[in-house]
Amino acid sequence: MSHSTSAVSHSTSRRGLLFGAAAVSTGALLAGCTSNDSKDESPAANDQSAADDKPGKHVTIGFAGPQADHGWLNAINDNAKSRAKKYTDVTLEITEGSNDTAAQIGQIETLINKKVDVLVVLPADGKALTQVGLKAMRAGIPVVNLDRIFNSPQAYRCWIGGDNYGMGLNAGTYIGEKLKDKKGAKVIELAGLDNLELTKQRTQGFDDALKNYPNIKKVARQAAEFTVESGQAKMAQLLQAQPKFDALWNHDDDQGVGALRAIEQAGREDFLMVGGAGALSAFQAIEQDNGVLKATVLYPPTMAASAIDLARALGQGKGVSGLAEFEIPASLTLYSAVVDKTNVDQYMPTGFR
Repeated sequence: MSHSTSAVSHSTSRRGLLFGAAAVSTGALLAGCTSNDSKDESPAANDQSAADDKPGKHVTIGFAGPQADHGWLNAINDNAKSRAKKYTDVTLEITEGSNDTAAQIGQIETLINKKVDVLVVLPADGKALTQVGLKAMRAGIPVVNLDRIFNSPQAYRCWIGGDNYGMGLNAGTYIGEKLKDKKGAKVIELAGLDNLELTKQRTQGFDDALKNYPNIKKVARQAAEFTVESGQAKMAQLLQAQPKFDALWNHDDDQGVGALRAIEQAGREDFLMVGGAGALSAFQAIEQDNGVLKATVLYPPTMAASAIDLARALGQGKGVSGLAEFEIPASLTLYSAVVDKTNVDQYMPTGFR
């Protein structure tokens, strides 16, 4: 979840810290992430070559993420590992990962003591881990802060993550364009966890997009919990309460699996659905095109591969190939591309399970 402003409490669900996935499209550096020459590396990313892949000074990158208890977080780890393997001049020191703040701080302190050249950190809780980010920076180890943001810009050299507001905006625009000629069109929203800042950002983007389509009204919104079970239960409630609507935006493809089950059980196919994140199951449903799911807006786990690219560039004192500056940027917000039938083939390799 792009955590530009928020941190997450431990009371959230196993997936509370979760967001979705989106596609990276910012030049070669942010190109995808694993080489295509081995079939067992999943999830991959696109097949563009790694940034400036002429070998340079050797760089040891410490990678610390939360416990991969969810498809998107697994994809984050896989993207980082497979990207690092592309470089003969990179060694990746990866921690076990933990959703316990104290444990993750301990893991990062171990990496600091090992004197890694650069750190890549996806904190379980950005606010709670700010101090250890500051500690690394003061020790002369630059930090690439992945997705959930630390409270202080002094705690990282570069932030890279997804665009929650952009997810909502692009989902709303896609639906708006599909329904713009329909009088009295109705849409509903199946959100994620309402106590997360990212959920508010996704809803705000969606609402702002719909303002451009005065013929469309949002008639209902339910918050689920990013799980298949909650998606199914909340969707069943929405379907019962709303006998007729034209489009549904579901914030997250994992809970979308449950939502689609509820839709199928209710025998409804009179509307179009847009998902969020970029799960492989969503891509496959979009490709088959025999149900309500027509598109999904991305929140790309390829960001972890790009974080490795950025960390390597930092360690070697390089900028981003394709940009004029000598240094890497201070922050990179990835684009939430819309994937539908027209481009799903391109994104299929980035889909996470």
